[in-house]
Amino acid sequence: MRNLWLLISKYNAFFLFIIFFIISIVLIVNNNTYQRSGVLNSSNRLIGQAYERINQFQSYLSLAKVNDSLATENARLRSELKNAFFDDSVAQQTVKDTLSRQQYVYIVARVVNNSVNQKDNYITINRGSRHGIKPGMGVICSSGIVGIVKDVSSDFSVITSLLNGDTRISASISESKAFGSLVWGEGNHNPKFALLQDIPNHIIVQKGQHVVTSGYSTLFPSGLPIGRVISTRNQSGESFPDIVVMLHTDFSTLQYVYVIKNIFGLEKETLEAQSRNNG
Repeated sequence: MRNLWLLISKYNAFFLFIIFFIISIVLIVNNNTYQRSGVLNSSNRLIGQAYERINQFQSYLSLAKVNDSLATENARLRSELKNAFFDDSVAQQTVKDTLSRQQYVYIVARVVNNSVNQKDNYITINRGSRHGIKPGMGVICSSGIVGIVKDVSSDFSVITSLLNGDTRISASISESKAFGSLVWGEGNHNPKFALLQDIPNHIIVQKGQHVVTSGYSTLFPSGLPIGRVISTRNQSGESFPDIVVMLHTDFSTLQYVYVIKNIFGLEKETLEAQSRNNG
C-alpha cells in the first residue's frame, strides 16, 4: 500500500491528466449529439466485431459435430440415389409393372487410423458389427473408392485400403463400357495412382476418360467415380496393357467414409457359387 501511495504521489500530475481527460470526453459526448452518435457507432462496430470473433471461435469448436451431422445426412442421401435401388421391373406384352426396391444402404463412419505410405495399407473406422458392418463390404468416400472391410469387432472395423496389393476392384471405362480390374502397387507405390488391367488392347483408351465401378461385384453400385485415365503402358506383344489411373480419392486427408451394405449381395453370391459347383 505504501508503494502504491508513493507511485501516485510521484506521478500525480499524470493521473490527474487522465482523470480530467476522461471527464472532458464524457462531457463532450453527453452534451454534443454529433460526438455522441460517433462514439455509439464506433462502440457498436467494436462490439459487433467482438461478437463475430466469438461466434467464429464457437463455430470452429463445433466443427466436429457439424461434420458428423453432414456425413450422416450424406449417407442418407446416398441411400436414396437411383443406383441404390434394385431394378425389379417386369414386362409382359404391353403390361409393365415397375417396383423399386432398396438394394444399397450406406453406413457413415469416421476414420480413426490410416496409412498411405506402406506396401499394404489399412484403415480403421469407428463402426463395427453392432452397427451392421461385416467383412467383405465395400467402402467409399465423398470423392471415390476407399477399399473393402477386412476385419470387424463390436465397435471398430479394419479396411483393406485400395492402396493395398491384395485389393482388386472391378472397374470400367465409362466412355467405352470396357471393364477390368483396378489394382495398386505393381511397380509403383504412389497413393495417387492405380492400374486398370485386363482391358483388351483393341479397346481404344484415351487420356482423360473416366474410370468408374462396373457394378459386376456385390461390393459397389455401378458408376461410382474412381479416377481418370492419364496414360497407357503397352509393351510389345501384350494383349492387355496397363492403364494408369489418377485416383479421385485423397487417402492422406480421409476423415469420413461410407460402408456399403448390399441387401441382395448374399443372395447373388450364393446363387453364383451354386452355379459354379453344379458346373
